Amino acid sequence: MLVGLSRSGSDGEALDELAALARAAGAEPVGRIVQARSSPDPTTFVGKGKLGDIHDLVHAKGADAVILDDELSPGQLRNLEERLQVKVLDRTALILDIFALHARSGEGKAQVELAQLNYLLPRLRGWGEAMSRLGGGIGTRGPGETKLEVDRQHIRRRITRLRKDIKELGRSRSVKRAGRERSGIPQIAIAGYTNAGKSTVMNALTDAGTLVADQPFATLDPKARRLQLPGGRRAILSDTVGFVRKLPHDLVEAFKSTLEEVARADLILHVADASALDLGEQMLAVRAVLGEIGAAHLPEVLVLNKWDLIGEAERDRTIRRNPEGVPVSALTGEGVEGLLDRVAASLPRPPVEVTLLVPFDRSDVVPWLYRRGEVVRADTQEDGTLVVARVAAGDVPKVGPFVVDSAPARPRP
Repeated sequence: MLVGLSRSGSDGEALDELAALARAAGAEPVGRIVQARSSPDPTTFVGKGKLGDIHDLVHAKGADAVILDDELSPGQLRNLEERLQVKVLDRTALILDIFALHARSGEGKAQVELAQLNYLLPRLRGWGEAMSRLGGGIGTRGPGETKLEVDRQHIRRRITRLRKDIKELGRSRSVKRAGRERSGIPQIAIAGYTNAGKSTVMNALTDAGTLVADQPFATLDPKARRLQLPGGRRAILSDTVGFVRKLPHDLVEAFKSTLEEVARADLILHVADASALDLGEQMLAVRAVLGEIGAAHLPEVLVLNKWDLIGEAERDRTIRRNPEGVPVSALTGEGVEGLLDRVAASLPRPPVEVTLLVPFDRSDVVPWLYRRGEVVRADTQEDGTLVVARVAAGDVPKVGPFVVDSAPARPRP
């Protein structure tokens, strides 16, 4: 049974998303109840009268769990379970459960377990009774029933250990990232609301073969692939976990090392579902998380994905509201070439401009410049190829023997 509060008087879209999250965790919604009120009841989240309605509907439908569309305090959780006599989950527990289901790498699993334990620690009191009523299913993945019964001291020790493990795994990620940064190849991070089609966009751009699933949070462990851009320039494209409204703070904290991939990128590819009824709200939610991880200042290309799912009138409205967006259907390939052109134009330009005279017997140098930097002009001369190019500062020594002039470039646009 799905339960939510409506602060605006409407009850549709918020619980539609909760229903999708519930299905991604393996639950099947059998009913919904929405109460119109400006703020949650501090004791039971919903009002006393609505609590009676929920109780009656839960038992009439045979529901074995209630999922609420907000995070509950430990007291609210206990009170609801006592009065409803079924398992009660909040939105945070549900999202954590989906992350536990999809985590594949050692780092991903450790990050999810850390977030789960931080969430469960203040809620241990009274949890055992609920666990005994429903020994499996959603809300029990990850740490599991046994670990929830141990004392707080044990859980705190486990949290300390997980933080240490994540820090060590983060060092390995940092070494790999530093290697990519030293290469001078631009870094592009895909970000977006969950289920907006980020993995499909990545596959369309790079033939990466990334898992594509029509459910929230199918991608947890980030993947990086090389991207060939028009004009010969290359970039590294990294996929990331999807964002969502009310993303649990503990989860953002636990995934900080993974999300650093986004914060250290040269460009954000913000993939949005153009067919979503609440497109504007989803985009705001993504940008809020980008701000929380220190990536709000980065240049962004907005990708209006799933363009094939909307009609002409809706296309016109969407473009009027988001004139900076690039319409794309990653599934059909529509607009992908235009997206590559926009990405190539939006990437920050390498900071050093050089003029080189490359002898004809060094035919490897000019293609290397196209891959690593930006070739502004190339003209054939009697004694070689005269090239004006922009390169990373670290690449200047590699082309030093051919330099006839160099100067710092103008500030980045």
